[in-house]
Amino acid sequence: MQHHIPADRLGPLGPVMADAITACVHCGFCLAACPTYRLLGEEMDSPRGRIFLMKAVLEGELAPEEAWPYVDRCLGCEACEPACPSGVAYGHLLMAFREQMATRRPLGWGERLRRLLVSRTLPYPGRFRLAVNVGRLVKPLASRVPLPLGDALALVPDTLPYTPPLPELYPAQGKRRARVALLVGCVQRVVAPEINWATLRVLAQNGVEVVVPKAQGCCGALPMHAGDGDRARELAGRLLDLFPDDVDAVITNAAGCGSGMKAYPVLFRGRPEEARARAFARRVRDIHEFLAELGPVPPPPLPQPLTVAYHDACHLAHAQGIREAPRALLRLVEGLTLRELPEPELCCGSAGTYNVEHPEIAGQLGERKARHILTAGAEAVVTGNVGCLVQINTHLRELGRPLPVWHTVQVLDRAFQGLPLAP
Repeated sequence: MQHHIPADRLGPLGPVMADAITACVHCGFCLAACPTYRLLGEEMDSPRGRIFLMKAVLEGELAPEEAWPYVDRCLGCEACEPACPSGVAYGHLLMAFREQMATRRPLGWGERLRRLLVSRTLPYPGRFRLAVNVGRLVKPLASRVPLPLGDALALVPDTLPYTPPLPELYPAQGKRRARVALLVGCVQRVVAPEINWATLRVLAQNGVEVVVPKAQGCCGALPMHAGDGDRARELAGRLLDLFPDDVDAVITNAAGCGSGMKAYPVLFRGRPEEARARAFARRVRDIHEFLAELGPVPPPPLPQPLTVAYHDACHLAHAQGIREAPRALLRLVEGLTLRELPEPELCCGSAGTYNVEHPEIAGQLGERKARHILTAGAEAVVTGNVGCLVQINTHLRELGRPLPVWHTVQVLDRAFQGLPLAP
C-alpha cells in the first residue's frame, strides 16, 4: 500500500473501507470464487481488481465514473469472503463504497430509474404490488417493443397469491420453548406470502410463540445493497423502534434480510443508533439457524417420497455462514432425498436487485443454476431466500422444465400437514 486512504474524511464508514482495503494482499484466492470473474474473465471484474479500483478512487487517483462500471457489476454475493485467507470484509467495503459513490458521481437516466424501483418501490409492499400488476399488463409487449427495464418483466409473476393477514401473535403448540419476533419482509410479502404462514406454523410446531409486529416494513437491505444508505437507515431505524426487546430472537426467513440486519452495526457506525443496532443485530437469527440452535422437532414422513436439490442462497451461505443447518433440517424429513448441486457456491444471479440491474449477467447465472438443478435429477428445488426462488423459477420455466421451488420452511410445514411437495 503506497498511499494513505483518508479514512477520517470519508465519514463514519471510512475506517470500514480503509481496514478492508488494507487487509487485502492481492493473493488471488478470490478469483475462482467470483461469479463475474468466472463469466467475464477480467481482472477488474474480480474482488481483487475491484478493491484495487476502490482504493484508487478513495485516494483520488481515479475518477469514480472510471471505476464504477466494474464495481457496479459486482453481485455482492460475498462468495469471496470464505475464500479469502486474509479475512477481508469485502461485503462491508462494497456497501460503504457504493454509498460513497452515490453522492460523488453523476447518474444516468437508466440508473435513476433503477434507483426509483429499488429504493422507492420494492421496499413498500403496496407500491410493489401495484408495480407488479402494471408489469403483468405490459409484459406481453416486452418481446415486441423495447421498454425501460424490459428484461425485468420476465421476473414478473403471472399471478400474485393471496393469504389472510398475519396475526400479531401466533401461539406455541404444547410447552412454550421460546418467544420470537418475525420479520415479514417486503418483496416476499407480495410474491410469496405463504412462506410467512409456513414459518408461523413450523415455529408453533416447535413450541415457539411468535410476535408479528404490526406496521413493520422493509429492513433496509435492498437500498443498502444499492448504496442508498440514507434510505436504508431510515427503514432500519423504524425496525429498531418497532421490534420488541423482550424476545429470544428476531427471526427472518429471507437470507438477504438476515444478512442486511446483521450488518446494522456497520450501517449505523458512528451514529447515535449504533449501540441499539448492535443489540438488535445480536438477536437476529435466520429461521434455519434458529431451529438448529433450538433443536428441531422432526415432522412426520412425507406421504410421497421426493428427491430435491438444495440451492445455497449466497446471503445465507457466504454472508451468514449458514450451510449445514438447512441440510440438517431437510434430512429430518423422512422420504426426502437430498441432492447436492454442482458449483453450489455460485450465485443464481438474483443477488438482491441484480437481476433487474444487470439482466444479461444475471440471466447467464440463472440459466447455469437451472441446468445444474436439472442435471441433479431433482423433482423439486429448495432454497432459503425469496429472490433465489423467483430467479430459479423463472429460468427453469425458460428452459421448458418447470419444477416446484420451495422455501425450506414450506417443506417442513407441508410435511407436518401431510401434504405432498410435487404435483
